Amino acid sequence: MSIVLEARELTRTFRGAARPAVHEVSFTVAAGETLAVVGESGSGKSTTARMLVGLVKPDRGQVLLDGDDIANLRGRALRSRRRDLQMVFQDPLGSLNPAMTVGDSIAEPLLLHTDLDAAARAERVAELLQRVGLRPEHAGHPPTRFSGGQRQRIAIARAIACRPRALVCDEPVSALDVSTQAQILDLLAELRETTGFGCVFISHDLSVVRLIADRIGVMRRGELVEIGPARQVYEDPRHDYTRALVAAVPSLRARRPLTTRPVTKEVDG
Repeated sequence: MSIVLEARELTRTFRGAARPAVHEVSFTVAAGETLAVVGESGSGKSTTARMLVGLVKPDRGQVLLDGDDIANLRGRALRSRRRDLQMVFQDPLGSLNPAMTVGDSIAEPLLLHTDLDAAARAERVAELLQRVGLRPEHAGHPPTRFSGGQRQRIAIARAIACRPRALVCDEPVSALDVSTQAQILDLLAELRETTGFGCVFISHDLSVVRLIADRIGVMRRGELVEIGPARQVYEDPRHDYTRALVAAVPSLRARRPLTTRPVTKEVDG
């Protein structure tokens, strides 16, 4: 498989911080592959995601998209590559303009990055809504009319509108209930298989990424401490921190019942 996205020694220190938020993080993502990046709050995983898509500039390092360094692009050069690398955020309502209809939100990247006319854009919007499990008539409604899971489907439709080469998902299901999480994960997996984009999936929850990841990278205190095939990371973790994360994943397997002493009632003397 060809490499579509690569991080090379990404490093970022925020002003006033005692240590880097991200320190020399490197990984690759192939076409059709999902790399899950996991870690606790403050581990640097979301800062890494934002550096990948250009929302945060690295102090050092490179972001390669199909071999081209995009980390330091500006202006028109950066805009020309935006269609190939898109992001799905944790809060879909915060990423969708409530003053715009769903159709206008999904059509916006098509307006910016393609030469489709209005009729062709409307046709593409209808196709995308159906692709993510919604109806074409939903295009005329504002995002506030929809549930959290439906809004995330809308955000995904917008992200894939221009057929990106890579998708970065930053905690895309953490605000959803369990059944809706499963639906969104299934949707992302199906879209990845049919369109072939590479995916970086950011999460704090190993039980979630187990359902979607081909490989897993584990971050701690800004560093990537372990990376490998998903099964190997779960079944034979190499780093102590990874072992602690795996041990914390809830299990449905029966546990040995606790041994307790019989309670003896005291008698007043």
